[in-house]
Amino acid sequence: MCIIIKKSYLQFFKNLNNITQHKRKMNQFGTQFRLSIFGESHGNGVGIIVDGCPSGIPISASDFEMDLSRRRSGAAGTTPRTEKDQIAIMSGIYNDKTTGAPIALFFENSNTKSSDYNRFKTIPRPGHADFVALNKWSGNNDNRGGGHFSGRLTLGLVAAGVIAKQIIHPVDITARILEVGGDMDIEASIARAIASNDSIGGILECRATTIPIGLGEPFFNSIESLISHLVFSIPAVKAIEFGSGFNAAKMSGSVHNDPIIAADGTTATNHAGGINGGISNGNDLVFRIAVKPASSTPAVQSTYNFGTKRVEEFKVEGRHDLCIALRVPPILEAVTAIALADLWLQKSS
Repeated sequence: MCIIIKKSYLQFFKNLNNITQHKRKMNQFGTQFRLSIFGESHGNGVGIIVDGCPSGIPISASDFEMDLSRRRSGAAGTTPRTEKDQIAIMSGIYNDKTTGAPIALFFENSNTKSSDYNRFKTIPRPGHADFVALNKWSGNNDNRGGGHFSGRLTLGLVAAGVIAKQIIHPVDITARILEVGGDMDIEASIARAIASNDSIGGILECRATTIPIGLGEPFFNSIESLISHLVFSIPAVKAIEFGSGFNAAKMSGSVHNDPIIAADGTTATNHAGGINGGISNGNDLVFRIAVKPASSTPAVQSTYNFGTKRVEEFKVEGRHDLCIALRVPPILEAVTAIALADLWLQKSS
C-alpha cells in the first residue's frame, strides 16, 4: 500500500535529479538500468531512483511487499528497531505499469533513537565506517544510525530488484543462508550469539536459473564484475566467489573444466558457475558471499577516543543486528537481478 508523503518531501524530490547530475557518480550504478541511491538511517527517509526502465513493465505497490517483508527485522538475532517500510511510489509508475520515466521510490524513517550515536564522532566504533566518514567529509557526515553507510539503505536495492526481476522474467533467483557463525545449524548458532552477547557473520549462496546465453562482456562488464560491484554495495559483505571459487585453485584443469553434454550448452558439472569468459553460458549462475559480523557488537571493545586522545574501553549501545546475514537473502537476490537487468537491456538495445 502506498503512503502519503509530507509536502516538505515533495520539493526534495523535485530537486533530487538536478542534484545528482552535478555530483560525481559515487552513489550511482548502471549503464542501461541506472540507479541513484539516497538517504540516511535516521534522516527523513531512504530511497532510490531507477532510470532506464522500459515502459509497460507491470508493477504495483503490492508487488514490493513480499521481498520487503523478507528483509524486515523481527527474528531472533535481528535488530529490535521496527519500521513499517511502506513504499511510496513518487514517479515513473502509472496505472500499475512503468511509464518509461525515472522511477522514484521512497521509504520514510519513523522509529529512530539518534541519541545512541552522539558519541561516535569522537569515539569511532572499530570495524565501522565512523572513522573514515569523519575524515572523508570533514565531520559533516550524518552519523546517526550509521548515516549513509547504514544497512537501511538496502531497502532501495530490494525495491529496485523487484522491478529488475520483472524485466528479466522468467529468470528465477534464489538466495539462501548456508551457515552463520561457522555452523550450518543456524538457530543454534544464533542462540549462542545471543548468549555470548556478540555478533556473528555468515555465508550465503545465490543461484539464478534459466539465464540466457550471452549476457556480459569479456572484461570490464563481465557478469562477475557487475554482480560483484553490486554485491559489495551490501554493507558487511567481505568476499565473493563464483562456481567452485577458491576451491578451483586446488583442482586440475581436467577436473575443473565443465564438459558440454548437449547442443544448448548444458554441462555435466558447473565449476564455472554458469559463466565463461565473463559471459553467461546458459547453465545456472551460482555464487557465494561472506558477510562479516556486525561491527556494532554489544561486546565490550576498545577504540581511540579523539576527545581524551587515548585508547579506551567502550560498549556500543542502541539497536543493532547480531547477525546481519539473516536479512541479506532478499537483498542478494535484488542486486543479482539488477545486474542481470542492466546486462539484459544492454543486450537487447
